[in-house]
Amino acid sequence: MSASIIDGKAIAARIHAELRQRSASFFQAHGRSPGLAVVLVGDDPASTVYVKKKRDACAAVGIRSFSTSLPATCPPQELLEQIARLNEDNAVDGILIQLPLPPQFDTEQIIEAISVTKDVDGFHPYNIGRLALRAPLLRSCTPAGIMTLLAETGISPKGMEAVIVGASNIVGRPMALELLLAGATVTVCHRFTQDLEAHVRRAQLLVAAVGKPGLIRGEWIRPGAVVIDVGINRLPDGRLSGDVDFAGASARAAWITPVPGGVGPLTVATLLSNTLDAAERRVGAAHV
Repeated sequence: MSASIIDGKAIAARIHAELRQRSASFFQAHGRSPGLAVVLVGDDPASTVYVKKKRDACAAVGIRSFSTSLPATCPPQELLEQIARLNEDNAVDGILIQLPLPPQFDTEQIIEAISVTKDVDGFHPYNIGRLALRAPLLRSCTPAGIMTLLAETGISPKGMEAVIVGASNIVGRPMALELLLAGATVTVCHRFTQDLEAHVRRAQLLVAAVGKPGLIRGEWIRPGAVVIDVGINRLPDGRLSGDVDFAGASARAAWITPVPGGVGPLTVATLLSNTLDAAERRVGAAHV
């Protein structure tokens, strides 16, 4: 068996085309473009690259981006005041705080300061709670992007044995809620899990989101499984690697995402879609 590749770039390109049309319609109806404020604290090289990609993606689909850069040494109150201003700014429909933040910040406090109607990352407890109650509004970008990948590939998680490796607030926990909502039977593995291999071998659908290159060995993959690799790790030689042994897993899986080019493009596409959703809700024209 040789796994079929789930091409996230191609799927994201189709979504971007739809978003360009929605942005143009919004502009014609309301005289302005949807707005996304991106706040970067510090000058971490990886975060700087990610922020640029998000700004470029906004420009490509007709979303206006507002940029704020604060020094790594700024006090938390300064960031909270900036968020308060953005919450009140009617030109801003979505607010993104690039993570991780410098150590003096309480990340949860910062996330909770964002208006729930502008929480386009989908990290606010209110939006996570809506997902848990099966009534989602703004959904966490990477898990929602993965659900789009599956749907666009014709894969239904309903009734599947799904295993998530990693229990972060950004991916693992909301991913479990997304898959529960879709009708999967879900197991979440974490650092206290005993016999990770046994859980992975059982998975019809595997989502790996830990940030440890090659943690999931190819021979663990159940034949015919769907493998979604969220990990993106820089190796000493400069190459990027996922959390899954791609070559070994590809020999056993039915479907697999590459790294890069799999989940990443859908994370950004979902951020843009969330921004449009937020803009349309704010003006009372929710997209159907």
